[in-house]
Amino acid sequence: MSQQFDLVVIGGGPGGYEAAIRAAQLGFKVACIEKRIHKGKPSLGGTCLNVGCIPSKALLDSSHRYEDTVQHLDDHGITTGEVKFDLAKMLARKDKVVDQLTGGIDQLLKGNGIEWLKGTGKLLAGKKVEFVSHEGETQVLEPKYVILATGSVPINIPSAPVDQDLIVDSTGALEFPEVPKRLGVIGAGVIGLELGSVWRRLGAEVVVFEAMDAFLPMADKALAKDFQKLLTKQGMDIRIGAKVAGTEINGREVTVKYNQAGEEKTETFDKLIVCVGRRAYAEGLLADDSGIKLTERGLVEVNDWCATSVEGVYAIGDLVRGPMLAHKAMEEGVMAVERIHGHAAQVNYDTIISVIYTHPEAAWVGLTEQQATEKGHEVKTGQFGFAVNGRALAAGEGAGFVKFVADAKTDRLLGMHVIGPAASDIVHQGMIALEFVSSVEDLQLMTFGHPTFSEVVHEAALAVDGRAIHAIQRKRK
Repeated sequence: MSQQFDLVVIGGGPGGYEAAIRAAQLGFKVACIEKRIHKGKPSLGGTCLNVGCIPSKALLDSSHRYEDTVQHLDDHGITTGEVKFDLAKMLARKDKVVDQLTGGIDQLLKGNGIEWLKGTGKLLAGKKVEFVSHEGETQVLEPKYVILATGSVPINIPSAPVDQDLIVDSTGALEFPEVPKRLGVIGAGVIGLELGSVWRRLGAEVVVFEAMDAFLPMADKALAKDFQKLLTKQGMDIRIGAKVAGTEINGREVTVKYNQAGEEKTETFDKLIVCVGRRAYAEGLLADDSGIKLTERGLVEVNDWCATSVEGVYAIGDLVRGPMLAHKAMEEGVMAVERIHGHAAQVNYDTIISVIYTHPEAAWVGLTEQQATEKGHEVKTGQFGFAVNGRALAAGEGAGFVKFVADAKTDRLLGMHVIGPAASDIVHQGMIALEFVSSVEDLQLMTFGHPTFSEVVHEAALAVDGRAIHAIQRKRK
């Protein structure tokens, strides 16, 4: 007999499970379909918790602690003996963090009365959902509402076919049994830079190939320029305008053939990571007569509130337009449920934060200086570095800066860009200011605690009008 649900969510990643929980809080009877098997057992949490955000951050933290111990403890007058790391133990810690969080999601679903259906879901005509369990049992559900939240998968390229041995994607790069002596990374985006940083800190010689002629073109130019210098100084070899033409495996090595500045070149590595982006994962999700419209890029077509072409069916996260970010999916999932319940919820896509969790971190929100100019704003900017911040110097974290972009006529804040300690947290101050349509003066008039990293935010706001206290600036009227 078919079970009756008010809402069926297909996908148990961040967007899906948050949507399911919010719906249960609002009194809906909810089922969440998730098929992922991670290391031999069913697992909630999607890419983010299992093979993405969380395990990569665990390795980033462990590798940073190791490098910091080796390179910087002596600066603090701390002397140790020979420092070593146990990679197997480091990977086990990563897995423990993943298990703790995914297990927590399981408990949250149970605690909210949500039924986790372990298997695959397909949207049929008439808003019906076909569920096939891992054991092969088929059931057709007829919910009032459906949310599609199946996420995305890494993009593969013909020139570097992934075998998860010598040539791996972002998932395989989390499981190297030993540190490669030479590591190649195709793609200087967020994932490539983070994974490259992990293995560089542990001793790998890392070369990053970026096909585009600019480093981080989506970021503010000042941030991108400084960030590239910092990563290069750390030992990461970033090759801009390097287009990979092919790969060749010889024994336990992989040779990369690429073109840079019109010259054909080759490099040989022990491992190669392919990080050229992600694509929406919709395989087997939609029946031919489901009625769901797709865009030219294969994304599910939705309106501003994530409603699809089929009434009562919503799609969120990496399946739809916009950045492929877990926090964006989370907010869209909750918004969809709130709209279903009759609430006037929305997501402000202008305040979605981007973060790169290297060290130092890089983060931004709102418009870059270039984007603001292209949109017709008369722009004014202010920038202030961590190099003269007392808290940063005391912590040995003097690299980077905070930059504000504002409208010169209205003083309205348009964007915030940060490289430096705790950038992923500091940038939220800019996000809140943007959300409340703050002026630069609003930030200038606030009192920031001393000594804190956040004082750089205050100084950068003052610098917009030439008023930074801890810098010599030309006076402005």
